Amino acid sequence: MGGQACILYGAAEFSRDTDFAILHSEENLEKLKGALGQLEAEQVFLPPLDVKFLKKGHACHFRCRHPDALGFRIDVMSVLRGCDPFDRLWSRRTVIDLPGLPGVPLLSLPDLVLAKKTQRDKDWPMIRRLVERDYERHRASPTEEKLRFWIRESRTPAHLFEIARAAPVLVDQELESRPSLRLLKTGDPESVENALFEEQARERALDREYWKPLRAELEAMRHSRGSSF
Repeated sequence: MGGQACILYGAAEFSRDTDFAILHSEENLEKLKGALGQLEAEQVFLPPLDVKFLKKGHACHFRCRHPDALGFRIDVMSVLRGCDPFDRLWSRRTVIDLPGLPGVPLLSLPDLVLAKKTQRDKDWPMIRRLVERDYERHRASPTEEKLRFWIRESRTPAHLFEIARAAPVLVDQELESRPSLRLLKTGDPESVENALFEEQARERALDREYWKPLRAELEAMRHSRGSSF
């Protein structure tokens, strides 16, 4: 669901870790613990890998010690801010075949974009690249689903102006969910760029608020355990 997914969608070249969205059932966690054991993965931060923490939205972090994956980091989550529950994410997954591997399931592109709307600086340029890459691939013959995705999520003014000219009715239908689209009628790229920046600022603020109680819980755990994590 993270950098590796962005690589497979063609929007990134390198990632130092792998992020997984998982089903938080006890049975599934036992399978995951078995896989982590094969990778000789050690926990590097709190909280422990436990259903109750995953259900709250915490991430669990591991570092691999196996020689074939030495130093590689694995992050695991079950609840993603702004995204649907796992079963719906799974139903919309994209499966990509890689040489010598069975199909690799990724978050669908729209879900990945939503998951990337965080307070981190690095995620917003990635969102822009993900949508730009998809637009470049499908702009010649887009489906209505693609057009709506670009209208909702594109962060590239030039592309939004093109889409507004090609599909004005669809843009009008999305105005309530994305008011900044109204500025497309001004024809002023700078105004649109400023509105997109304000959108980003609001989402980053929402993400900071979302994580405040989770961070507070982690701090309490560290203090109670005398942990140096």
